[in-house]
Amino acid sequence: MKKVFQILLAIVVVALGYLLIESIMEPIRFDKEKDKRFKATIERLQNVRTAELAYKSQYGKFTGNFDTLISFLKNGKIKVVKQVGSEDDSVAVAKGLVFRDTISIFVRDTILKNYAVDSLRFVPFTHGDKFEMAAGELVTESKIKVKVFECKAPYEVILKDMDKQEIINMKDLAKKLNKYPGLKVGSLTEATNNAGNWE
Repeated sequence: MKKVFQILLAIVVVALGYLLIESIMEPIRFDKEKDKRFKATIERLQNVRTAELAYKSQYGKFTGNFDTLISFLKNGKIKVVKQVGSEDDSVAVAKGLVFRDTISIFVRDTILKNYAVDSLRFVPFTHGDKFEMAAGELVTESKIKVKVFECKAPYEVILKDMDKQEIINMKDLAKKLNKYPGLKVGSLTEATNNAGNWE
């Protein structure tokens, strides 16, 4: 009987040890996966911002439509100022051989070169969930009209299929801090200079 008790006790100790290690490792694994997903999402949002800024440089406004943005990246052109000659060459400057010329080049040859632009609308690691995107105009306190855009994804989309309680805790913290419960770039309600909420 004593031997059976010792075996049962050993099994209980091993099980408790396993549960203790799991309770320590679970948040560590969550943070590691969260960091990986945040990094990929931030990179995608930065690419959206780059594309939006190029679009605005051409059309004077942002777009709230991924189809329009992706079509612009594939087929659009932007104006670039090209300098012919060097301003450091005083002889060339004196002869009028140094000048600037504005040319149009395809967007695909300048920004996000060799990037799969069709993936721009999708939140990484979600197998098809899309970013929410909108564009508009707001008036600042000093009565200046500012073109704005916003692209975002909430925590429950970015961290899809991960620990629900951890996601609820993150959303609660964001709510207490009066912040968006997810990752976003730009804002429709304030002039943020197109900053991301992670910056």
